[in-house]
Amino acid sequence: MRTTLTGMSLTTIYARDADASTVHLPAGPWPTVLDSLCATFTSIPREQWFDRMARGRVLDARGVAITPTMPHPSMGLRVHYYREVVDETSIPFAENVLHVDEHLVVADKPHFLPVIPSGGFVEQTLLRRLMRRLDNPDLVPLHRIDRATAGLVLFSANRTSRSAYQALFQQQRIEKRYEALAPPLPEQAFPLTRRTRLVRGEPFFRTQEVDGEPNSETRIEVMAAVERGDESWRYALYPITGKKHQLRVHMAALGAPILNDPWYPVLTERDVDDYQRPLKLLAKTLAFVDPLSGERREFESRLRL
Repeated sequence: MRTTLTGMSLTTIYARDADASTVHLPAGPWPTVLDSLCATFTSIPREQWFDRMARGRVLDARGVAITPTMPHPSMGLRVHYYREVVDETSIPFAENVLHVDEHLVVADKPHFLPVIPSGGFVEQTLLRRLMRRLDNPDLVPLHRIDRATAGLVLFSANRTSRSAYQALFQQQRIEKRYEALAPPLPEQAFPLTRRTRLVRGEPFFRTQEVDGEPNSETRIEVMAAVERGDESWRYALYPITGKKHQLRVHMAALGAPILNDPWYPVLTERDVDDYQRPLKLLAKTLAFVDPLSGERREFESRLRL
């Protein structure tokens, strides 16, 4: 945050972090930006916008804090604001930071914690926790894992090098290994590869397999024989692609749904936040050749299923 002298008044300019939402307010008859926001977001009380503005949580395109009396421009206005959830549910599990350098942050995410703000979670997300903990508003996740899944998440910590690390995921140059506990598949030959077409399912938050050109691929192995049990095996899952819920859908389709999965193969009525029954899926390792140094780097989660 910095303050500059504009004419005869002080203007406060805030650094907008990557998590701010953006709305383009159209031209209209509203006397103030506040009036326009209230007309656009009818479910948000006027008092809540007042409070956000008082805390510098509503900014214009330049990062200047918008006040309740600011006139609405005749040509409209781009506004950045921060989503807030009243009485946000606290997630009673802590993340672990495994690595920090100038360019990258690697964190071990617990089950149930979202990676980024969504739905009823804003502050109780891995991104917002790390921004506060590391005092770095430039953090951006380079990939995501499900809220129900635990394990490694890689963050870009520096805008100047971000695109180089993003390219690793876009070009499938990241080696990812997950571990899962699921029922045995004694009639299958391992390792096996599952390639199918995944599309949005019903309800909208689920994914389903359909006929057609495959757009997803997972290599599946069974880990050391000593880890095989009568009721479940420990599997190593290598996602070649990164479709939503890919590992969960592929395992369920093989007849071995991941233990404690409330969504696959069928949607159950069990509360997804049953802390006594976390999904037995863990993002265990990430490995890649660093695009800046050329060195091979590998990170491993300290969590266990």
